[in-house]
Amino acid sequence: MILAIDQGTTGTTCLVFDGSLNLLARSYSEFEQYFPQPGWVEHDAGEIWSVTRRVALEALEAAGVGSGELKAVGISNQRETVCVWDPTTGEPLHRALVWQDRRTAERCDELRAEGVEPMVRERTGLMLDPYFSATKVEWLLANVDGLADRVKRGAAVFGTVDSWLAWNLTGEHVTDPSNASRTLCYDLRERGWSAELCELMGVPIGALPEIRPSIGGFGPLLEDALPGHGGALLAGIAGDQQAALYGQAAFQPGEGKNTYGTGSFVLVNAGTELPATQAGLLSTVAWGIGEKIVYALEASIFVTGAAVQWLRDGLGIIDDAAETEALAASLADNGGVYFVPALTGLGSPYWDPYARGTIVGLTRGSGRAEMARAALEAIAYQSVDAVRAIESATGKSIAMLKADGGATANGWLMQFQADVLGVPVVVPEIAETTALGAAMMAAVGAALMTESDAGDLWREGRRYEPAMASDERERLLGDWARAVERSRAWEVA
Repeated sequence: MILAIDQGTTGTTCLVFDGSLNLLARSYSEFEQYFPQPGWVEHDAGEIWSVTRRVALEALEAAGVGSGELKAVGISNQRETVCVWDPTTGEPLHRALVWQDRRTAERCDELRAEGVEPMVRERTGLMLDPYFSATKVEWLLANVDGLADRVKRGAAVFGTVDSWLAWNLTGEHVTDPSNASRTLCYDLRERGWSAELCELMGVPIGALPEIRPSIGGFGPLLEDALPGHGGALLAGIAGDQQAALYGQAAFQPGEGKNTYGTGSFVLVNAGTELPATQAGLLSTVAWGIGEKIVYALEASIFVTGAAVQWLRDGLGIIDDAAETEALAASLADNGGVYFVPALTGLGSPYWDPYARGTIVGLTRGSGRAEMARAALEAIAYQSVDAVRAIESATGKSIAMLKADGGATANGWLMQFQADVLGVPVVVPEIAETTALGAAMMAAVGAALMTESDAGDLWREGRRYEPAMASDERERLLGDWARAVERSRAWEVA
């Protein structure tokens, strides 16, 4: 039996698979989101672990997994989110700073003004942006009383969420290169922590986790971590988007996917040679296996599913995300309403931390259906922007878009995505490919199957063919571009 832990931004999903990667059971739970100030987003790391532990045990029980039957565990996780804890007691020393958090935007501006961004881009493949982990660590050291002294005494360590879960599961302070490459402290060429980058970012290198290959052994589970399942091997770790790329069996250069979650992320396998830096895109580690590192090009969209969640929780105009499909379909067109969900700034290809959410085109006739449709359309438009940026960088047009994540259950959205992109959108049989990728990595890492075996398990579930006229497509995308411009640099205007 294989346990996949998919630790996301708003909740944790655990799936149990058999040795042939047939899904046996699933459990899910949300957890609290904290917004102390505008642009600040935090999680309770202790709650992340307690929720993860609970849903893992629920899934294992539902699948009837007995003592000694669990052989491998894989983790996929929300990336860039920073946890800090006491390595002796396991006590979190501050709430986790979430990848969406923008509190270090000014610090990134200061670093940019110092002229270091070209070096940082070349070494890390990333932008100087509060999205990434390093400036979050620096902020914690400067603002949590006594933390800097604790670090010097070895009484505090940092890690992304995978590292926090791995520590609770195995007692090991470890991470993998896919997560390490999202911190601004990992040198893509040297394939390890960079003392120079750590010093520049104010990050104590000794408090960072050991980097091990994404696919392989991270240690056996402690008995107290998941009672009855101690000794099972934690055999796979990857950031959620890299895990989804693996779960889509995108093992060859040029193969890619789009994952629709809290945000959306388009990744394309770039092979074992580090790709050149591309404007508006990120170069990142896809995964590591043995001595081999596979790279990816990525376009990161910060808010897609979270915009629908905001309609539900922030505005209260829907009770459930599933309502948006019927609401959108009830309209003949969008009524000229566009919603740019820059609720935490804009990611690829704009990289504007000062953009803010914007709704344009409202009239007295606009209502909840127009808002629901605008939120869904925004998901598709942002994905088009991301795909076009990757096509421009690679000089190659995509022939189809592999799609995964929760929003693929929305048939209206998937058809609209195919329409505005102009190519088929293909959803696999198992849409939760983030968790599937974690399970596949764990199975390969524990030598339960080969990578070729894992790739053979990918199967097409549903295909959406584009049906929109090209002039209509260009009109919609043109109006979307105008709306985006109105959202940009809003905070500093």
